[in-house]
This record gives sequence, structure tokens and C-alpha cells, in this order.
Amino acid sequence: MEEPDRIQSTSLIAAESETAPAVVREEEVVVDDDDRRPPQPFPYHTTGTGLDDAFPPHFQAGNYEETASFTEDTWSCLVVVITFWFFVSLTLILGVYGTSNLELGPNASVLIKPNSLFVKHMMVEEIDIVKDGPLLYGLHKIPPLDVAAAWSEAYRTSLLANTHKDWTFYFNAGSQISISYNVKSLSSSSLVLVIAQGTQGLARWLEDPYYPNAAYSWSLIHGNGSIWLDIPKSSSYHVAVGNLNSEMVEAHLKINIRAMLYNTNEAYYKCRTTQAQCGLKLNFPGENVALLQSPSKRPDTANSVWTVKISYGPRWITYLLGIGGTSCLVLLVHRFLVNLQQSREDSSRSELGDTRSERFPMLSHKHDDSSSLGSSYCSQDDEKFEDATTSINTSDGKTVKESDAPHLCAICFDAPRDCFFIPCGHCLSCFECGTRIAEAAGTCPVCRRRMKKVKKIYTV
Repeated sequence: MEEPDRIQSTSLIAAESETAPAVVREEEVVVDDDDRRPPQPFPYHTTGTGLDDAFPPHFQAGNYEETASFTEDTWSCLVVVITFWFFVSLTLILGVYGTSNLELGPNASVLIKPNSLFVKHMMVEEIDIVKDGPLLYGLHKIPPLDVAAAWSEAYRTSLLANTHKDWTFYFNAGSQISISYNVKSLSSSSLVLVIAQGTQGLARWLEDPYYPNAAYSWSLIHGNGSIWLDIPKSSSYHVAVGNLNSEMVEAHLKINIRAMLYNTNEAYYKCRTTQAQCGLKLNFPGENVALLQSPSKRPDTANSVWTVKISYGPRWITYLLGIGGTSCLVLLVHRFLVNLQQSREDSSRSELGDTRSERFPMLSHKHDDSSSLGSSYCSQDDEKFEDATTSINTSDGKTVKESDAPHLCAICFDAPRDCFFIPCGHCLSCFECGTRIAEAAGTCPVCRRRMKKVKKIYTV
């Protein structure tokens, strides 16, 4: 600036200060830097025009989307594993080893084999307390089934029309039963004699008493006679006789039984259920066997059977370790699969060429609009090249300016680019074409990276 101009400028400032009101001003001391050294670049800034190269390499190589996706998948796996073990635990505690009632006839010898891995102790309690109740034995191994017990029971019953009567037994495999009968009626009516296995077998016969296959043994009896049967499987059995006639029928039955019982000489625990609630602690590890054995004479109860309640105490440490171990195993498998998939993607990208575009931010800093021409990333600059006069024909026969080509879908060349792919961020198609690419190929056409989502861009 020349000297007259400097004087004129000073006078103008003085004139303005005279007319301005009195205010308190703060003076700022400006120090003129006479250092003539040129500015030095940042330590990490070597090449490029944007700010991307100014960050340390570990920031460039970071992939936040993949880390977030892996964390989300990990939590999903944990939720699935915990839910799975929760239902497994409920099935074992309330189902397999839940509280149950057992009906015992005379000379019943019931073997119970709880798994000590899931059961810590078992409790046996008699519901209808009588004088002589069943005995609970504890053994370290399965005892031999070598004790034979023989007895007979005689019954005389009068059955009204469409009625039945049954008796409950528990037989082990190898037992034998023979029934002698004498049926008396005014018109030589017949009765149905049934041996049903379990309570469900008896219920099936009661639903359809005329169907022979509904029970283990089904016989139509009249007059005098007998039947004989071998027991192939250890279970509870019901001997029942039914009158399906329209008149009353009288029947005389004599049941001869030869039952096989377990040997209890090696039992280390013995408790009678009528004295108190019997509890048997199971040792882990090792085999644990419980044995319930009833007296030879039927009790004086309403249905002439002993009813005992069996309950189990869970070993909670097993369920906790199961949840933790399964969770760790699922996480290891999930981590292995993720690493395997990532290695395959890296090898696929290395075959296609440079993967630099995936590592850099989605929007790079550009000095002019021409640098974004042909870029596959979305740009916020709507300025057109007004000097361009060349036109391009689309697949539909439409003519568009070449200046608009970078903003049109690279697939259909008709609609604007209004979507981008996740996680790579490339933007080269309209939302409709991008959705079709995701459903058909599943990989980005630019970088061949697996697409997880297609996000639509809304212009305001």
C-alpha cells in the first residue's frame, strides 16, 4: 500500500472512532513472525490430497462394520445357547427327573437308575401310610435278578352290565402268570379277560374294550378255563375283567404268580417308607442304583396298592457347567467360521486386485468436482458439467447428457443412483437394481465383497 492510501485509511478509522460511543476495548498484541522457514508436512502425510493418509495405518485398516457385526452375531449365539440349555434343564428337572407317583402291588421289585451327573439325591415318600410299606434300598451296581417269589390270589366278583374290575401288579422280565376262571351267568354270557401293560395300556383298552390289540393279552372267557402268560418286559401290569353284556355276570378268578425279584444282599442303604421320608444320596462319579421292594401281602387301602411319591434333587453344578461349556464351544466354532469366511473373502479380493477402496473411508476429500467423475461412492455435490454437450443413448432408447452419466444407475442407466451397499459403501445403482444384485449375486460388483444390506438414499 502506498503512503497516501495509508494516510486516508487512518483518517477514516479516526473519524469513525470519534462518532462511536465510549466502550471498553481489549487490546490484542500481535507478534509478527519473521521466521521465513517453509511449513513442514505432518509426519504421516506423505502422498495424496485428502485427510485419509494423515491418519496412522492402524486407523485405515480398521473395519468397524465387521467388528460390530461379529459382536452382534456373538451375542445372538449366546442367547440361543442359553435358551437351549434353559429348555433342556427344564426338560430334565421337570420331565425326566420330575416328581412322579408309582403304584406297587405285592412282591414288587422296581429298579430305579438315576443319573448321578444330573441328580444329587432322590426322595421316596409313601402317600397312603400303612403299617408295612415298601423298602428303599441303595446299591452301587445293578443287583442280580435271581430271587423267585410265588404266590396266588383268589377273587370272587359280580360284574354289573358294562362294568369292569382290575388288579395292579409289577412284574420283572422272566415272571410268569396263570389265571384260572369260572364264569357264571343266566344266559352263558362271556367276559373279557385282559392283561394290560402300564396305565396307558389299561386306558387304551377302556376306550375300546372290543379291540383285542388294545391290550397285551385279550381273551374272551366263559365257563371254566385258564390262561398262562410269560412276562417279557419289566413294567406294571393290570389284570382286568370286563362285562360287556346287558346282564350281571359272576366270575371266580384265581391268579397264580411266579415273580422274579432283585437280590438285596449287597445293599448299603435301607429305609422303610412308613417310618419317614427316605432320602438316598447319589455318589458322583460312579454307578448308583435304587431299589423299591414291596411286601408280599396287599395293603388295606382303597385300591389295594401302595402309592409312593418319588422326587429328585438336581445337581445344579452340572447345568451351570453345561451352559458355560456349550457357550464356549459355540463361540469357538463361530469364531473359526468367521475367520474361515474372512480368509476366503481376503483371498478372493487379492485375486481381483487392490483392496485399497475397502480400507479407506466411504467419502474421500476431493478438491474439485471432476475428481468424483466415475466414482462408485456417493457424492453430495450436485454441480453439473455445463460445458459437456455429448449425449448417450440408454438401453430404453432415451438420450441423456454425458454429464449426467456419473449420477445414473450403472445397471439400468435410467434411474438415479439412490442407494449404497453395506459394508463396503459403494454407490453405483438405483435401489431396485441394487436389491436385485443383493438377492442374485450377494457381492458388490466393484469390490466383490459380500453385501449385507442395501440402504436407500433420500434426497431432501
